[in-house]
Amino acid sequence: MRRAGILAVLLAAGSVAVAVGAARGQAQQPQTAEIEKVRENLFVITGGGGNTAAFITDKGVVLVDTKLANWGERIMEKVKSVTDKPVTTIINTHTHGDHVGSNEFFDPSVEIVAHENTKTNMAKMDALTDKPQAMPDRTFKDKLSLMSGKDRIELYYFGRGHTNGDAWVVFPALRVVHTGDLFPRKGTPLIDVNNGGSGVEYPATLEKAIKGIRNVETVIPGHSAVTDWAALTEFTEFNRAFLTSVQNAVKSGKTAEQAIAEIKLPEKFSAYQMQGVKDNVTKIYTELGK
Repeated sequence: MRRAGILAVLLAAGSVAVAVGAARGQAQQPQTAEIEKVRENLFVITGGGGNTAAFITDKGVVLVDTKLANWGERIMEKVKSVTDKPVTTIINTHTHGDHVGSNEFFDPSVEIVAHENTKTNMAKMDALTDKPQAMPDRTFKDKLSLMSGKDRIELYYFGRGHTNGDAWVVFPALRVVHTGDLFPRKGTPLIDVNNGGSGVEYPATLEKAIKGIRNVETVIPGHSAVTDWAALTEFTEFNRAFLTSVQNAVKSGKTAEQAIAEIKLPEKFSAYQMQGVKDNVTKIYTELGK
């Protein structure tokens, strides 16, 4: 059981290049990982790309995301510091190399689970060519339950955003969700149009998750410190405000350049990182056919 137009293309390629460049920069840094307890039997391992969750179940360890390539050994060092149980399952939140890069490190018997679109996207990755052990064995479309009782994990898909295959990973007994890069940090998110991402659908996807996921208190973002449900709710409001600002600019007949220069969001978002304004506004304009 082993596992429209030239502008839009150029913008998408540019975004991926930026992400790859950042990943390469991280790869060149000393490979130091840290582990932090989130709840009983749930830990987050930082460093080397996206946040990796390690959930210790009765049968073994479930990992959510595996960071950049060549970080498998560091992940396992941290796992072994809290349990001697083997890794049995990997859940990939989406296709990017800083979240699936070390899948291949783990034994072929480890089951890899991802959204069906993520499997399709991973199949296009040069880094995973001829590496079937790194590919998902099991996929889902809208929802999937893994295990039961206190070990139950719920996987959800609410629509396009960062990519077209972003999975939400919920640990119901612990009231925790891992968001992947749909909520990477407080700031403008990367919209990877090459892998089906959508700036127009992004806020609605987040809003569906807010309504569809119940009884969660703690949030593990894709790239920042563990936070709470209120932070995810605020991030959702930020993305809705951002899209509304761009749509209003379009209705007013403004160019993308004008929208970028004049974008103004409520004061509550003043601490948000805004490096992606130009990229995201341009992508939304392109998506709207402007």
